[in-house]
Amino acid sequence: MHSGPATDTDRPSGDRPPAEGAADPGRSAAGPAAAPGTGPAAGPGAAAVPPRPGRLRRTGRLVRREAPRSALAAVSGLGLALAFPPYDLWPLALLAVAALSLLTRGRTARQGAWTGFAFGLPFFFVLLRWLHVIGYDAVFGLSVVEALFLGALGAGLALTSRLPLWPLWAACLWVAEEWARDRLPLGGFPWGRLAFGVTGSPYLPLAALGGAVLVTFAVALSGALLGSAALAVARPRPGRRTGPDGGGPGGPDAAEGPDGSDGPAGSERPDGAEAAPHTGRPSRSRAVPARPVLRRAVPTAVPALAVALAGYAVPVPTEADDTARIAVVQGNVQQPGMDFLGRPMLILNNHVEATLDLARDVEAGREQRPDLVIWPENASDLDPFRYPEAGARMDEAARAVGVPILVGALVDHPTKEGYVENQGIVWDPETGPGASYTKQHPVPFGEYVPFRDQLSKVITRLQRVPRDFYPGDTTGVLQTGPARLGDVICFEVAYDEIVRDTVNAGARALVIQTNNATYGRTGQPEQQLVMSRLRAVEHGRAVVTAATSGISAVVRPDGVIDERTEEFTRDVITADLPLRDDTTVADRMGAAPEWVLAIVGLLSCAAAIALGRRGRTDRRG
Repeated sequence: MHSGPATDTDRPSGDRPPAEGAADPGRSAAGPAAAPGTGPAAGPGAAAVPPRPGRLRRTGRLVRREAPRSALAAVSGLGLALAFPPYDLWPLALLAVAALSLLTRGRTARQGAWTGFAFGLPFFFVLLRWLHVIGYDAVFGLSVVEALFLGALGAGLALTSRLPLWPLWAACLWVAEEWARDRLPLGGFPWGRLAFGVTGSPYLPLAALGGAVLVTFAVALSGALLGSAALAVARPRPGRRTGPDGGGPGGPDAAEGPDGSDGPAGSERPDGAEAAPHTGRPSRSRAVPARPVLRRAVPTAVPALAVALAGYAVPVPTEADDTARIAVVQGNVQQPGMDFLGRPMLILNNHVEATLDLARDVEAGREQRPDLVIWPENASDLDPFRYPEAGARMDEAARAVGVPILVGALVDHPTKEGYVENQGIVWDPETGPGASYTKQHPVPFGEYVPFRDQLSKVITRLQRVPRDFYPGDTTGVLQTGPARLGDVICFEVAYDEIVRDTVNAGARALVIQTNNATYGRTGQPEQQLVMSRLRAVEHGRAVVTAATSGISAVVRPDGVIDERTEEFTRDVITADLPLRDDTTVADRMGAAPEWVLAIVGLLSCAAAIALGRRGRTDRRG
């Protein structure tokens, strides 16, 4: 035995360092770069390369490894769906965001993308189940398309989870995901935004400062901070053993490196130097008294609570400059579903008769005469300019009640043959039809068919949309009697820019004309109504929702619902509608907060990728 440095003769043959120019053991011995003596017959000292498992076996391993995490992601997505109407369990939105943050933390971008998709698919399937009246294939197809955006979100969450202040970047990425869904594809489909699921929560007043974008950001930030607090509580305490079962080096978290690669976790120190290799033996930290669990959660739990309660400090202006007496007529339809129209003139006659009943109540002194009457979208299924009998009935109703009626009607396009316009028309009792608004954002596959010639041959149900709706190009500010109203038709209430432009153009109150008869008793009318609540607070405007079959409602500027109807009943709502001229901070800020937060989220991903590449370069060096 000697104390000098070990020579090659003292080493086991398998531990000798490779000679200069020796082949990489990971390469095939049969390859052209293999050095002499490194093949199968190179001698007993050569390490044998294990055969690589087949693709099917690798896929099976991957499925087994990801199954528990995917199942948890799916359950979390279902939880987020329950935060929305008709369930309204809004705290589940925070828990779902926290769960997705934890499930993607420390993963590669590809693994995060799959987790995000597994989260998004059940979320959208439950949220959009009202589409089953068209077919469950439509529910599944749209859910897959929307879940792809949450897949991209999951990849971003995984990339940024190793950055300092990662809950902040996570919240920005939620905004970026909703920014993309609001615009892509075919004009976007923003259903399912976090802001629409928490209108019954303390987050709602934040809409007056930054609109739906700020509400989404606050909910996502709170959820990510809750996830960080849970992580702090679950983190191994000083004095615990670490190792294969303890979450330390060599444990379950060691499957990935800090840069998102599949290398061992902890292989690089923060200063860029290479850490000491792990020997595989359990290690024991120096015995230091562990901090109490609650104490460790405080640094992130307190900010999460502060963000949640910040809405209480936001003033929501509600004082009216003046008021207008309105009557909202819900005439009802023949039946729910795809064939709600019934025979021609049926829906129009329902609304005319309800308006005539209102006029008789006014004449008898049982009801105060309104300043204006509001009918819903598609209150007339016939073009009143083309069919005189439809126009005559509208004249009859307006003259009987003695005030203008905002009528919803389908009108043939004046110059483009085969196209129809979805309009709101001011019908005066003396002069007849006047100013009108044409819906700017027709619904793809519902009001127009993209690539009609190709798709209608494959999907025969698309032939039930016989004509395409032509979009309008102006905002819906209409002088209706004494009130200057902003008309927004149906799904347009989900799009920030349409409602914002209408208010900034001078609307003193908002009217949402809608026809939900196709999706009656499916939860869709409730989901649309909460959007009206958010828009009321966002713009400081009273919002009137007028529906053919329900739910019609009057929402105050603070988001409180004053009056509402039941579905599939004929009813008339009368109320004093507050009219306001002041604009909110959200109106003045416009789309700037959304763009800034979305860009910050994307830049955080870029920073994470750059730092990951730098870390790999340092380790190679």
